[in-house]
Amino acid sequence: MRQETRNWWTQADLQAAEVNLSASQYYVCVFLCHQAAEKALKAVIIETLRELPPKEHNLLRLGEKLSLPEELKAALRRLNPAYTGARYPDAANGVPAEAFDQQMAQEHIAYGEKVVEWAKKQLGQL
Repeated sequence: MRQETRNWWTQADLQAAEVNLSASQYYVCVFLCHQAAEKALKAVIIETLRELPPKEHNLLRLGEKLSLPEELKAALRRLNPAYTGARYPDAANGVPAEAFDQQMAQEHIAYGEKVVEWAKKQLGQL
C-alpha cells in the first residue's frame, strides 16, 4: 500500500464517531461518519486509480470515480448532507446540535461502516 493511501486510510476511522455517539454529541458523530467515509473513498481512489483524489467533500462525486454497488451509493446519499448540515445552522435549518438524535447518529454509523468495510475490501484485494 502506498504511503499516501495509508495516510488517508488511517483517518478513515469511525471510533471518534462512536465516542461522540456515546457522549450524546450526535451532530459531531454524523459529521465524523461523513469524514470516515470520505477518507476511505479517497484512499481507494489513490490506491486503485493511482491519482490524487479531488479536493472536495461530496461523497457522491468521489463515489462516481469508483465502481460502487448501489447499496453503497445509497449510504453515500445518506451521509453526504452531514458535511454541512452537522456544522452550520444555515445548512441545518437550525442549530446542528438540536437537529440530530441518537437514532440518526446510529444510522450514520451504520452507513459509515458500510463504506469503510467496502473500502477495506478494495484495498485488501490489491
